[in-house]
Amino acid sequence: MRRALPVALVLLAVSGCGIRATTVPVDVGPAPSRVSCDTPAQPSGQSGVQGFRATVELVCGSQLVGVERVVPIPEKRVLKDPVALVAQALLEALERTPSGEERDAGFTTGVPSGLTAVAPRSGDPAGTVRLSRKPEDLPPVALSQIVCTLAGSEAVSAGPGPVVLGGPDADPPRAWDCTDAVRSRPESIPTLGDVVRPSATASTTPR
Repeated sequence: MRRALPVALVLLAVSGCGIRATTVPVDVGPAPSRVSCDTPAQPSGQSGVQGFRATVELVCGSQLVGVERVVPIPEKRVLKDPVALVAQALLEALERTPSGEERDAGFTTGVPSGLTAVAPRSGDPAGTVRLSRKPEDLPPVALSQIVCTLAGSEAVSAGPGPVVLGGPDADPPRAWDCTDAVRSRPESIPTLGDVVRPSATASTTPR
């Protein structure tokens, strides 16, 4: 058992506060761990590298905090769908280990490496992003990072509202929303439910 050490408390010179100095045994214990979550300034971009500015949602202090980055366009542009191409670039940015400066400020990421965007399936609503894994099978924090990052991208999200995500299988995509509650507690992100696909015969059905 560690002995309590006598520590002389220093009189605080605070205007208007009368705090008396005293000497008491105090077991100070380990220093508390604090993170600043200050977003470091990002470079303007490398010459000759195609990319775009975007806000990438990282984890800091158990919450989501947006970090502005220059996101490179994937070199292997196998995706012809523009939404999927931008989503792939953002996924790669989320998977990337934060820089040393970001780590010093307390930033981490929970998005697993190897996660990719795949082309939407026939009948998917416009703006649907399909992933190489089912969204509901991802760690909740990783899913929150992805949803909030895609929600903040004008190239993926047409405006305020949910993000439509699906997996590589034939299951219908689902809607996910980035709310203040999700940002403050990314370990818990509810789905808004399946998105009903438009019927292929709806436009020809007589009224």
